Amino acid sequence: MTAGSPHTGTARLLWTIALPAMLTNVATALFGLADMWTIGRLGDAPSQGAVELGAKFMMGMLNVFNFLRTSTVALTAQSAGSGNRGAQGETLARAMAVALGIGALLLAAMPWIVPAGLNLLEAKAQVRADAQVYIGIRYWSGPVWLGNCVLMGWLIGQRLVRHVLVVEITANAVHIALDLLLVLVAHWGVAGVASATLGSELLKFLLLAMIVLRQPAAAGAFAAARRRATWHRSALARLFALNRDLFARTLLLTGVILIFARSGAQHGPVTLAANGILFQLFMLSALILDGFESASQVLCGEASGANDRARFTAAVRAALLWGGVTGLMLTLIYAVAGASLAAGFSTDPRVVTATATYIPWVIMLPLAGVTSFVLDGVFVGAGWTRAMLGTMAAAIALYLLLLWLLHPLGNNGLWTAYTLFFLARAAGQLLVLPRGIRRSFSAS
Repeated sequence: MTAGSPHTGTARLLWTIALPAMLTNVATALFGLADMWTIGRLGDAPSQGAVELGAKFMMGMLNVFNFLRTSTVALTAQSAGSGNRGAQGETLARAMAVALGIGALLLAAMPWIVPAGLNLLEAKAQVRADAQVYIGIRYWSGPVWLGNCVLMGWLIGQRLVRHVLVVEITANAVHIALDLLLVLVAHWGVAGVASATLGSELLKFLLLAMIVLRQPAAAGAFAAARRRATWHRSALARLFALNRDLFARTLLLTGVILIFARSGAQHGPVTLAANGILFQLFMLSALILDGFESASQVLCGEASGANDRARFTAAVRAALLWGGVTGLMLTLIYAVAGASLAAGFSTDPRVVTATATYIPWVIMLPLAGVTSFVLDGVFVGAGWTRAMLGTMAAAIALYLLLLWLLHPLGNNGLWTAYTLFFLARAAGQLLVLPRGIRRSFSAS
């Protein structure tokens, strides 16, 4: 693979990465939506709330390690921009070693992590019992999920996004089929939803591994793993410095999501189930917009590796423009069809009524969040992870303050704080962006 020419249309390059990434992310979102829809057919709010809490627990535990994918994308793209093919193999070897180590630690800590997580989320009575069943099964997919992060990040960093799309569509089609079979036919309930996730993650890993092994640089990864230089302190220091900031940033973001879930649980199983449905709709829009984040990581990473300021700024402008247009389209779609979509995810009339009450927040969130999504990709591609962490910390401080101030508004106060959190992140990133460009390309 060769990096794109500076003369190549930036918007066209952006869409060649963003569109397959969007479709990949939509396929990913389908498994969460399929879980909520399938368990919703049972008409049991505690079961639906248990799947929501269990999914939030797994998201909270695993998403803090999403830096494995993000950093692999950035480092692979930077290597492509500088024309260093051997470094791509070294990145794959190092990242997979980190994933294996984290996976082993998570399995060893399972007896302590699961009870602590359920306590943190204030899971009680039947909701807690069902959530424990869900987590007890899905937890075993954790190490596989970590490996999938590395493999997907490596392929995306080489612009092989279409390969990832095919894998996601295949794995999630299997996931949905397993959901229907195990929950509605075999009547496994919550255990069926968790088993479907475990099976689809294993399939995804096998398919991604087959694709990676066919790439020329994969052989370089095996060779790099045997070279002492790959594990030299300076090489590892760069990886861990990048991953440290990304880990801390993701840990903070995960804290926001867990606080959101915990606050919803405090309002009872009906509100918890409704928030779970609405959050899945928000995640669908976020994952679509995340296509521009992935494209920004690759294009800005390549421009950074090539030390090309003009190419970098063109990528930033194109991503913000087309991301904003797409965010507006999603807001309009949710304004027209959001309430009907949410109502289809439960047969409990109380849950359906609650989703209709709070759907306006989901309508606003695509526009509120798109700028921060795009700039995340820009900052990671450029290696400005410390600045991204700083803006995240400031936004979270505001989020916590708003939760306290708006507590009398109940669930509306929770959604208000969550929406303003994304606007605060975007404002901080826009303030930092010009200085980052000046420092990174001062000699360009």
